[in-house]
Amino acid sequence: MRSYTQPVSADREELRRLVDELPDDEVPNTLAHVRARLVRAQDRPWPPAWFGAGTARRTDTAARSEEILAEGFARG
Repeated sequence: MRSYTQPVSADREELRRLVDELPDDEVPNTLAHVRARLVRAQDRPWPPAWFGAGTARRTDTAARSEEILAEGFARG
């Protein structure tokens, strides 16, 4: 049994267990399949398209954060 320093989902734990059980001759094909499904971080544009999509009338929102929260920001 392995120990982790951070919480791991049951699905991820099962995936790790199944990978450990793979026969060696199936590892290359399985690895290629998993790699094909991943979107590498360097392939993702930064900033994302939605970044900065919001607009405000004022430019001091960060400086006013405590005031905004005290007024009940996002309360209905």
